Formats: sequence, structure tokens, C-alpha cells
Amino acid sequence: MKYVTTVWQDHGFFVDPRAYLAELPTFQDRLPAGAREFACDPAHYALGHGNSRCVKDLALSGIHVPTDKSGGLTLECAPNQWKHDSGLRISYSGVTHFSVDYEHAIDWMPVDTVLLDEILPDEDGGCVHEISLTDATITVRCQDLRAEWGDARTDAAR
Repeated sequence: MKYVTTVWQDHGFFVDPRAYLAELPTFQDRLPAGAREFACDPAHYALGHGNSRCVKDLALSGIHVPTDKSGGLTLECAPNQWKHDSGLRISYSGVTHFSVDYEHAIDWMPVDTVLLDEILPDEDGGCVHEISLTDATITVRCQDLRAEWGDARTDAAR
């Protein structure tokens, strides 16, 4: 990621979105509407307790790639039972790149959980969404995305 920090330190992850939040006002108008709404949501990076709309600690529960060439993709994240009221579904449109890169192995965790993410504008008017997980990084280059909090089939990780 360019601005967000997610690094392993001794016995846990250090995460810091402050550099991203400082830069966000300089490029938020270049983000597509759905990506801008999600990135600029004040709760998105509010790491403190009592915030059920922060992406940190969501559990990746599904990746749905269509078999046609529609350019769609959906990621589903289950709520953390101690933090979130509901799960999160992110639907991407106009996907031109999707990858999951495994960087290390933390085999004592039953699922990959979200550390943090960042959304940056792409030169073609779309965006690049990078999600740092405990074991991997997901990268999606797309025209736009829609993030919906709710009862997506995501209660399995509770």
C-alpha cells in the first residue's frame, strides 16, 4: 500500500491509516462515486472500540468471481463478533485486475482478517482497492465499487 501501514511487530500487527487520511482530501474528487463514499466514510478508519463500521478485523468469508466476462467481482467479509454489528459486501464493477498475493503464513488464525485497506484513483478514471489481510493482500483495479454493510452471507466466522 502507498499510504496505509500494516506491519507485523513482535506479537501483533501495527496498523496506521493516518498518512492515507491526510492525503485523501487531495485525491478524493478523482475517485469514482462509490469508492469515494466508502473511502470518505468517517467510520471506515475509526479504529477505536464501539465503531462497528471500521473495516479492521472483518473476516474474509467469500470471493465471488463470475465465470462470464462481465467485469464484476464480489468480496464478502464476516463481522468480528466483538466489534461489528454486521458483515460487509464489496461489489466491484468494470474489474480489469484482481489478485490475491500471499506474503506470509500465520497458521494459528482460522481465517484471514482485514488489517486495513486503501482506495486510490486510477489513471483511467477508476480506482485501485488494496486490502491488507493477516496472511495476504487483495488488489482490485476497477471502474467503481459499492460497499454495503448488512447481513451478507457472512455470519460463518462468528
